[in-house]
Parts: sequence; structure tokens; C-alpha cells
Amino acid sequence: MSATAFRLIPKAVPVAVSIALLAGCAGTGDEPARASVAVVTAERCAALTGTSLPGVRITAAKWVPAGTERPRNGQTEVGTPLPEHCIVQGRIDERVGTDGKPYYTGFELRLPSAWSHRFLYQGGGGNDGIVRPAYGNNSGALGAQDNALQRGYAAVTTDAGHQGPDPLFGLENQARIDHAYNAHDRTAVTAKAIVADYYGNRPDKSYFIGCSGGGRQGMMFSQRFPDYFDGIIAIAPAMRVASGASIAAAWTTQRFQGVAPVGTDGQRILSQSFTPTDLKVVANHVLEKCDALDGLKDGLVQDAKCRINTNDLKCSAGNAGACLKPEQADALAAMMAGPRNSAGEALYFRWPWDPGITGAGWRAWTLGTSTTGTPNSIHAALISGAVGYEFATPADPSLNMLNFNFDRDPARLRAFAAIYNSADDVDLAAYRRHGGKLLLIHGLADPIFSAAESMDYIERVKARHGSRADGFARLFLVPGMNHCAGGPATDAFDGLGAIERWVEKGDAPARIEASGTAEMPGISRPLCAYPKMARYKGGDEKLAASFECR
Repeated sequence: MSATAFRLIPKAVPVAVSIALLAGCAGTGDEPARASVAVVTAERCAALTGTSLPGVRITAAKWVPAGTERPRNGQTEVGTPLPEHCIVQGRIDERVGTDGKPYYTGFELRLPSAWSHRFLYQGGGGNDGIVRPAYGNNSGALGAQDNALQRGYAAVTTDAGHQGPDPLFGLENQARIDHAYNAHDRTAVTAKAIVADYYGNRPDKSYFIGCSGGGRQGMMFSQRFPDYFDGIIAIAPAMRVASGASIAAAWTTQRFQGVAPVGTDGQRILSQSFTPTDLKVVANHVLEKCDALDGLKDGLVQDAKCRINTNDLKCSAGNAGACLKPEQADALAAMMAGPRNSAGEALYFRWPWDPGITGAGWRAWTLGTSTTGTPNSIHAALISGAVGYEFATPADPSLNMLNFNFDRDPARLRAFAAIYNSADDVDLAAYRRHGGKLLLIHGLADPIFSAAESMDYIERVKARHGSRADGFARLFLVPGMNHCAGGPATDAFDGLGAIERWVEKGDAPARIEASGTAEMPGISRPLCAYPKMARYKGGDEKLAASFECR
């Protein structure tokens, strides 16, 4: 008999019943009895195109036999072949915007035949506008290769209410609101309604994993829709992206542009402000000062409070060796201290000193690779567009990283920041009452959202809740890691397993085992719950077992 013939899947529930079941959108610990068993088939998958969910149109429902598709990171296949599942693609709330363009919230939902009664919302990032494959990506460098779908989760992704990754949607007011929160609400509710209709039950437990803009989405869910998820992993969360972090991106761009060499066209070349050798000089100095503080010189700086004096990096008269030009050192010092207005008021956080400054991700965000006067750093491309089209109120497409005024322009970001940002709520009252767990993860060499921001957030949570804080919110810092993954770091770690054990077994993570990938192969370390850090206690220097958290 075929593998499809028997599946322990409950029979379908009418859509109206599904919606009623989903009022809370997550397991409460007092679950209704499950319905009787139904058979999952390709025909049952195809029948989902006939949904009667209000405002929802299923555009495709495809059956994927086991072993016929592998997950992808971009165009690269990774991991093991996917299990048998149904892919559902659809549109929510199709409309014509005030700009005359069509809009909708696009989504993809994958429904495994061997369902674990769990659901995962895979966060997006950047300007969104793309429906990514709904594998249920894990955290850090594991990503798609160790996904939730392979563990029996139903998983969903969304384009967040607009189509295309450019920032032009920011000119349409409803699209701004959809991107901030409304599209995510609609996607979560719709996906769970389809899950209930397909399997006959809502998920027992629901989880969220996202980095960057996806991390912001996770924080937003914990605050605006606190009963939708039992566990949320917010990695490098963009908690202040609509104000502080974008201001910092402009500050960094202008500081570095100011020391960039001039090209043949008379324009400064941002990417050449610091050569790879220059950044290696900085990384080596950080390692010299702070690497051994954890008991072992291993290329990883565990102490987030490491400090250096950039005057020590300056080339002295007649010395052009391992050093920086004075103007480079001064620009780097100003960048690392964070942006300020002319009155000296801080507009964002400082940045930790970390040898991950040599990482490809750090350069991509801050410097780019363009050899012309037109910069291609992510700050100058992605963040410029977001600031001018979406974050500024009213929108001002002329506003960018190079002409941002630190006295005048921060005020232009406040109105949308009040809707979009997620840094203020440290009470999380409804999420706590729901029993939700929040796992924050942040790379110490992140070049767009400072790890100091996540440290500040968890410290405010602890100040608000005292010893109870560890019961629902924890932060893990990743030395060397750039934005979301990459850098000289142990950046592969099973966040999904950690949050699942915390939610379902009460096993609060004190440490999460992490492994090095491209830049640190064969190395493992524990990631420790903040403020503890990994300390060498003796043994094999490559292994996490040789370290303790204290």
C-alpha cells in the first residue's frame, strides 16, 4: 500500500468552524478533543483552492511527493529532500491602492502529511515584497537546511502586503500599515484557518522565527497579537529600524564617505574607505585587547563590553605598517560610538568592538563593493529607500543616507516609528499571560542593528520583571556573527529546538550549542543566556563541552 494511503490526520472542519477555533490562534493548554482520522491525498490538497475564507483566494495547491524537492538557500540546494507535503499559495485582501496599483497579501503555506500538530511562521526581511519558500527556516546559518517542515511543522511565509522588494509601496498608506502589522495578522489567521480545515484541528503549539525585519515582526506579534504564538525567536530584531538604526546607517555612511578616496570621476568611493587589510588591523587589535578575557585566545571575543582606543590604531609619523590613517581611525571611532545630533544627543546605540568587523556581511552593509562614486552598500541602497519612501512622514524619495540631516530629519521619522518600531514594550503583559516565551539572538558584529540594542531591551525587561524575567524572555549573543549569520563565528545553532523545549517541556535554555561554518569549521561553542558568557574551563579547545557559561 502506498505511503499516502494512511495518515493520522483528522477530517476536515468547515471553514466557519475553523475560524471559530482560531479566535485564540494558538494552543492554550486546554485543547478540544481531536476529530476523527481523515486521509490526506493529492486530491485533498487540490481541493483547498475552493476555500471560502473571506477575502482569500487560493491561486495554487500543489502536492509534493516525498524526496522530489530539496530546500534552497537562494538558488543553492541544501539539506535533505523534503517530506511529502501540500504547497498552498494564495492572496489575501486583493485591492487597488490609492496609487492605482494592485495590492494584496501574498502567502505560501506548506502542509506536511506527517503533521506534528505544530505551526511555524517564517519571518521575512528587508522591504519584503517577496513570498519566500515556506520551509520554516531555522535560526542562524542553519536556515533552510534544517527546517521545520522536515520536523513535521506546517509553515507559512508572506510578502507582507505588497509585491516587489523596492520601496515604492511606501507611497501608499495602506501598504505601509500592511507592512507594519496588518498583513502579518491576516497571514497568521488565514494560515491557521487553512491548517484547521486541512487537518481538522488547529495547531497544538505555534512558533515564529525571523531575523532582521523578521525579528521585528516577531516582536510585533508578541505585543500586538500576543496570543498567536507560544514561542517567538527574534534574531537581530529591527526594533528601531524606522528611526534609530536607519539614522545610524546614515551616520555610518557619511562618516565613512568622508574618508573615502576620490576616484577618477572626482567622486568619493565609499567601498575603499577601509580596505580588507585595514579592517584586519582593527580586528587584530580587538583580539589583542579582549580575546583572552574568556580564558582562551581562540579568535572569539565573548565579552560584549570590550573597549578599545582608536588612537592606538593611528599610524605614527613615518610608520605605515599595521595601522590606520588618523582620519580613518577617527571616522571609525565616530561610527562605533553611534550617531549624535549637533547638541551631542545620542540618536542610537554604540556598537560592540568585535573581530567580526572583517566579515563579508559587515562590509556588504557598511561599505559595499562598488568601485565608482555610486555606492552599493546595503545601507546606501536598502536603507536609503526605506527611509525616503516608507519611514519618513510624509514620504520624501529624495531623502537618503548621504543627505540625511541629524538635527532636522530624525523628527520626520517619528510618526511611522510609532507604528512600526517595537522597542518600547518591555511589559509584554498579554504575551506573558498567554505563557509565551521570547528568545532574542544577536550577533556581536551585526552592522545594521547593534547588539547593544538587544542588550538594552533585555535589561529593561529584567528591570521591569526582576527574577521573573528569565521565565519568559532570554537573550543570547553570538560573538563574531554579522547580520543574521556569517562572520568569524559559531553561527549555526538550533534555535527551533531550544524554543520548542522551553515551551513544551519547561526547559528554559541556559546555553545553546553552536557550530562554526565557513569561517570557523570544526569549532563549537555554547551561546550563553545574557549576561553570562562562555568561559574556557579546560579540555579540547575546539569543543563547546570545554566551556561553561558564567
